[in-house]
Amino acid sequence: MSNDHSADDHPHPKHELSPVAKRIYAIRELLLEKGVLTQRDIQQQIDYQEARSPANGARLVARAWVDPDFRAHLIADPKAACAEIGIDATSINEFVVLENSEKVRHMVVCTLCSCYPRPILGRPPDWYKSLNYRKRAVNDPRGIMREFGMDVPDNVEVRVHDSTADIRYLVLPLRPAGTEGMSQEELEKLVTRDSMIGVSDPLGAVPKS
Repeated sequence: MSNDHSADDHPHPKHELSPVAKRIYAIRELLLEKGVLTQRDIQQQIDYQEARSPANGARLVARAWVDPDFRAHLIADPKAACAEIGIDATSINEFVVLENSEKVRHMVVCTLCSCYPRPILGRPPDWYKSLNYRKRAVNDPRGIMREFGMDVPDNVEVRVHDSTADIRYLVLPLRPAGTEGMSQEELEKLVTRDSMIGVSDPLGAVPKS
């Protein structure tokens, strides 16, 4: 007897769509049928959504680290700075960049829901949307930072910023020491999503004693 099996040897359960998913597909088919949308329109939107990821934020941060003029532009007019390097942030109503320093660390939360700079960072992580994070970010931001591996000294101020439907934030973390000879592309690999939310340092940062 042969040990080879064809794809039809065993039945596979069909994927059952939820009622909401079925409704979405029905609406899509209706819009296509009426000519309101085309398959190309849908694919272009899918491609746009998939292109939004923390890599966009990493490009902004790394460019700001190596280019003082761009850093100033990013802080003064974030959406224009995004457009300069091909990132579309026009869907954000108001966009603010928070620059970390040796004296101040910034952390971002949305206490009401999960407002987040999606064009810059993609989808928010589950922990960002959790009630636990939303409550503790206000009451114990240093504790959260410690859990993410960043122990902020007592003499450094921690500022928590509450995102809303009208305003979104991006933290510009401190550039890790010892990276002066690295290229922008190399620096991008050190910039993490969590460091741009403000709960951790970039990769390569050495905690201060």
